[in-house]
Amino acid sequence: MGKHTPPPSDGDGDRIIDEPLSEALSRRYLAYALSTITGRALPDVRDGLKPVHRRLLYAMRQLRLDPNSSAKKSARVVGDVIGKYHPHGDTAVYEALVRLAQDFAQRYQLIDGQGNFGNIDGDNAAAMRYTECKLTEAAQLLLDGIDEDAVDFRPTYDGEDEEPVVLPAGFPNLLANGSSGIAVGMATSIPPHNAAELIDACLLLLDKPDASTADLMVHVKGPDFPTGGVIVESHASLVETYETGRGGVRTRAKWEREETGRGTWQIVVTEIPYQVKKADLVEQLAGLIENKRAPLLGDVRDESAEDVRLVLEPKSRNIEPEVLMESLFKLSDLESRFSVNLNVLDARGTPGVMSLKQALVAFLDHRREVLVRRARHRLGKIEARLHILDGLLIAYLNLDEVIRIVRYEDEPKAKLIAAFDLTEIQADAILNTRLRQLARLEEMEIKREHGELSEERDGLLKLLESDARQWKLVGVGLKEVRKVLGPDTAVGKRRSVFADAPEVDAEAAIEAMIPREPITVILSERGWIRAAKGKVEDPSELKFKEGDKLGFVVPAETTDKLLILASDGRFFTIGCDKLPSARGHGEPLRLMIDLEDQVEIVDVFAHKPGAKRIVASHAGYGFILAEDEAVSARKAGKQVLTVDKKGAAPTAVLSGDHMAVIGDNGKILVFPVAELPEMPRGKGVKLQSYREGGLRDFTVFDAEGGATWIDPAGRTRVWTEWRDWLGRRAGAGKLAPKGFPTSKRFKPK
Repeated sequence: MGKHTPPPSDGDGDRIIDEPLSEALSRRYLAYALSTITGRALPDVRDGLKPVHRRLLYAMRQLRLDPNSSAKKSARVVGDVIGKYHPHGDTAVYEALVRLAQDFAQRYQLIDGQGNFGNIDGDNAAAMRYTECKLTEAAQLLLDGIDEDAVDFRPTYDGEDEEPVVLPAGFPNLLANGSSGIAVGMATSIPPHNAAELIDACLLLLDKPDASTADLMVHVKGPDFPTGGVIVESHASLVETYETGRGGVRTRAKWEREETGRGTWQIVVTEIPYQVKKADLVEQLAGLIENKRAPLLGDVRDESAEDVRLVLEPKSRNIEPEVLMESLFKLSDLESRFSVNLNVLDARGTPGVMSLKQALVAFLDHRREVLVRRARHRLGKIEARLHILDGLLIAYLNLDEVIRIVRYEDEPKAKLIAAFDLTEIQADAILNTRLRQLARLEEMEIKREHGELSEERDGLLKLLESDARQWKLVGVGLKEVRKVLGPDTAVGKRRSVFADAPEVDAEAAIEAMIPREPITVILSERGWIRAAKGKVEDPSELKFKEGDKLGFVVPAETTDKLLILASDGRFFTIGCDKLPSARGHGEPLRLMIDLEDQVEIVDVFAHKPGAKRIVASHAGYGFILAEDEAVSARKAGKQVLTVDKKGAAPTAVLSGDHMAVIGDNGKILVFPVAELPEMPRGKGVKLQSYREGGLRDFTVFDAEGGATWIDPAGRTRVWTEWRDWLGRRAGAGKLAPKGFPTSKRFKPK
């Protein structure tokens, strides 16, 4: 091996940095996370925009794409944005532009798009070379004053130009249009609101700075989604959401009953929840019909043109429309929950979750700063103009001498400055004055302009000296904006309405539609489930896949709910009407419920409302459970019994006053059932004590009838001497009597 040669130096020291990999990765990942949070995912509380949206609007203003001008190709706008301000891919920028132009995505469109900008079905927009765009009046309100030093500017990524750090924002766009984004370790989700309501809340804060969230919600009743819909979230829940900045809003489709003659009717959906794609919704409803998960729904059709019109036909005209819709709200995206997480960047760029009041106060503070900066900018312009006008007035008062100096002196500028004590700016203005402006009328015009500007200057000075005047002017500006976005305008009218969800037992109605027939539920050891009609007389004749065999046979009815207990203590619920038929081998149960492969099924039975059972773990703990507590609509089941690695034991119906338990050690203990507590969930109490092993089996019986067990031949044996094993719960018990099955079980497994 030759001698090691160090890497070449670049003159500034070695380019290889010796540091732990974990530290290098941590530092770089933190830098990436901060960049994502502040530069991509979270909006600014002041203008409600992310950098890409702000750059789009500013670039369009620079291109003079005002509402009254003609539109330009979207490709031109995207090219300017990625070339000057936003060094990212054109696809991402165009998608952001498209969203700002979609009336179903934005409550107040900021871009007026011409061409195919997608639709509520979820279809994509046309390529940017085919579409055109320009700014809307709402965007103009956000940009108003940007040329008057209203906000700070910073260099662009290449240092060749400047871009605004934030827009002046004439209205609270953060809450008006909402926002959503996912950063590293945090996310934001803000629903859109009605701008007029937000402005009314801002005016209330100006009059009453200590107003509470409840006071503000007299004006801001809740979100106002661009697609309308019916908000069914309770007022108390909304107050908590706006108080904490976190929560959710349930929105339902707006529907009406339409008579079709001869006593028949259909449901017509005219508005769907926000961010739900109509085509996906229709496909979802059709899937519910095909999979027989919506037994009250007969057919679904999309008859939409420009407006949404989904037609839902009931299975029977005897069904109540409210019942049909309540069942569909539970099963489909006709009802959706919009998650609220008011996570934004404050004026210093720090991310944080804000309440409704904090967001509005931050906006008002920004408006005041914009007002003061514009006033100072205007004051500077006025001072500069008055300075020139003072010089021009001196010239008009000494016109003959000025003309002589200009005509005969070799250096008229220096002579004017010396003769009349002028500045260079004033002297240049005099020398640049045209001969036609030397008329008497022009002198009067200058005096008039001087007087008006002096009056405006005095007003601005008073404004800058008074906080009260500044806040009052902020309110005046918001009132002017309210005229443009108010409820009397086409864009400002509230779209989402509020209602209480009706109390309808949709499940009872669905069950009423299911024919009540006896069935036998068959579950194999490998977890294949099916339902045979009627009663299975001889289970031994049932056929299974090769290597599989019978696990459970449960008599039930089609209207029953099947309760399944897993070894990890969870109960799962399946409607018996949803079980596959017994023509084949059935379907894997694990496709219907979220059950891990290592978890076993220990008990299956038909739910009887009001019934009670004893549940126990092999560790020897148990309690009385009301079956109603075990029912759950969740696919992941409901955790009821707390178990250790030994798992849960099969249950027993509470059909007696005494309980007999037997351990792996062969000892039996009998005690009154009254010693067991009734609980909705938990570990339970100790049933029997063991030095080693655990609970093998247990049974419940009446003292009068006595206990029973089943011998290996399948015969039932009555145990009359059980009182000799009677003791207190948690005792050790005594060895089983002669003749007890060697399996140490009261019933075969």
